[in-house]
Amino acid sequence: MRLLSYNIHKGIGGRDRRYRLQRIVDVIAAESPDIVCLQEVDRNVRRSRFDNQPEILAEKLKLTHRMYQLNVHVQAGGYGNLLLSRWPFLSHHQVSLTRQTKKSRGAQMAMIDTPNGAIHLVNWHLGLAERERHWQTRRLLEHHLFRDGRDLPQMIVGDFNDWRNTLAGGPFNVHGFQQLTAPISRFRSFPAYLPLGSLDKAFWRGSFSQLTAHVAKRRLARDASDHLPLIVDFEL
Repeated sequence: MRLLSYNIHKGIGGRDRRYRLQRIVDVIAAESPDIVCLQEVDRNVRRSRFDNQPEILAEKLKLTHRMYQLNVHVQAGGYGNLLLSRWPFLSHHQVSLTRQTKKSRGAQMAMIDTPNGAIHLVNWHLGLAERERHWQTRRLLEHHLFRDGRDLPQMIVGDFNDWRNTLAGGPFNVHGFQQLTAPISRFRSFPAYLPLGSLDKAFWRGSFSQLTAHVAKRRLARDASDHLPLIVDFEL
């Protein structure tokens, strides 16, 4: 089974600054994922031609089950997180991770009914300040809705904005999570055209029988967004 996590930058290329959502579709489709976790997905915003990106992406990728979380409002629209799945959600929730006056942030949680059993998955996009990220991580890991899935294999993916990789030895270690995207030198994903930072990460705990990850580095991926996609292959 395959999961893809990707900050799509609203479909705007990191180098050419052109809006080309089809490039994002092609990058994702080339990896044949069963579950797709996206960040910075626009809906009804001028810069992206007022497209309903969640609907377009779900339709073009033929992933039936979807959940959209609008975090940042831009006039009548905005952008946020999108979770797409080949398999149905047994349950799903969306949690605010907005701290005080910082930019609105959120996390999506879903129990997904895969052919080999259920997985408890989180898709999120954390803040730019280190203290904010640690607060957001603790808030999610200690949230009662997240604790409800502790008996299932759990995975947390997304854009962590964690340049110094301090979350691994902090709240994740306290709660028994292991970092799949380590060492970080092998998982540089930002900026896409010359990757220096390992911002797109995956953490896990529970009964996975197999887990591997890599950053997709196809030529089109280097142009389509300012991040490269993270691919996670797993078995339960």
